Formats: sequence, C-alpha cells, structure tokens
Amino acid sequence: QVQLVESGGGLVQAGGSLGLSCAASGIGFSIGYMGWYRQAPGKQRELVATITRGGTPNYADSVRGRFTISRDNAKNTVYLQMNSLKPEDTAVYYCNAYPIGVGYPYWGQGTQVTVSS
Repeated sequence: QVQLVESGGGLVQAGGSLGLSCAASGIGFSIGYMGWYRQAPGKQRELVATITRGGTPNYADSVRGRFTISRDNAKNTVYLQMNSLKPEDTAVYYCNAYPIGVGYPYWGQGTQVTVSS
C-alpha cells in the first residue's frame, strides 16, 4: 500500500522557522519529481516547491529565498525547510511524489502550518 506521510507542521510566530518531511513507502518504482503544495482556507491548492530526482529545485515566487526543498532518494523522503515565515504561509501543506513510469502522483494527507502575526 502506497503511503506518503508528512510530519513537522505546527504553530510558529512570524519570522520563525519550521521543517517538514514526507516519507514515501510502498511505491514499487523509483520516484521522479517530489514536491510540496499548500492550500489555504478558501483558496486553491498551489505549488510551493518541487525537486527532481537529481536534486534540481523549483520554487514558487512567494517562497523563493525563504524555503528550501531537498530529498533523500535512499529514504524516498522529501523535506521542506521554511524560514522567515509569514502569516500568509498559513495553510495545509501536502507532499506528492511521481513514480517513474506510473503517470500520476501520489499525495500525502497534509500537515497544518499556522504562522501567527
């Protein structure tokens, strides 16, 4: 059974930092892209950052320079280090993973990040 399990969310004051992790298991293929998305109340889910299997990152403009995505292929795990957090970063954060050759992504259940002003 495929599972993506996120951890590390929580409550932090503006200007603070949080780190998220997402571990994938049960995927019988190598994983290509992995990524983080977020959804705030009343808004559509939006891309935060993605990373290729080779480690090339891509960031949304709103988080570039503050967030860092990384991954450990041996552990099928993707990380998101979030610094200089702002209240507008408050959202449920979801990770996803694209197994190579499968054609669709798997998603985690989401973890809440709340940034207080």
